[in-house]
Amino acid sequence: MTATNIHKATPADIYALNNLVNSAYRGDASKKGWTTEADLLEGIRTDPESLAALLNNTNASILKYTEQDELLGCVYLEKKLNKMYLGMLSVQPGMQAKGIGKMLLQAAEAYALEHNCTHVTMTVISVRDELIKWYERKGFKSTGEKEPFPSDPKFGIPKQPLEFIVMEKPVNS
Repeated sequence: MTATNIHKATPADIYALNNLVNSAYRGDASKKGWTTEADLLEGIRTDPESLAALLNNTNASILKYTEQDELLGCVYLEKKLNKMYLGMLSVQPGMQAKGIGKMLLQAAEAYALEHNCTHVTMTVISVRDELIKWYERKGFKSTGEKEPFPSDPKFGIPKQPLEFIVMEKPVNS
C-alpha cells in the first residue's frame, strides 16, 4: 500500500464509489468494518446522482485509493474559503484497519496545502465515539460547534436523535 495508489476520481468511478461508500457505512456489509452507521441509520449513505453532483462541484474532488484496479477507499474534499472540508472517508469494510484511511487522510491534508488551506474540517455524528477518538489521534479536535443531522431521508433515516460535531485540524506546510 502506497500513496501512489491515490488518484482523483472521475465520473467513470461513480458506480464503484456508490458501492464502496454504502458498503462502508450502511447495511449488513458495513458491520464487517468498524465505521458502520447501520445501528444509527437506515437507508443508503449516498446515491449515483449525489456522487455525480459532488464530482461536478468545481471546488471539490474525490480522492480514491485503488489496488489492482479495485476501489478500496475514498474521501471527499471541498474547499470552503481557506478551509478544506473532508467528508465521506470510506474504506471497504474487509480492508479497514490496514492503513488505507490513514493514507487517504494524509493525502487530504496534502491536497489542502496544495489549495492554500489552513485547516481541514469535518463533521462527525456525535455518538460515534470510536470514530471521534480515531480522528483525535490523527490531530483533529472538536471546535465545540454542533450541526443538526439532515432531515432529508436521502442521507439516511435516523433510528435515534442525531447531531454532528465539527472537528478541525490545522495543516502545516
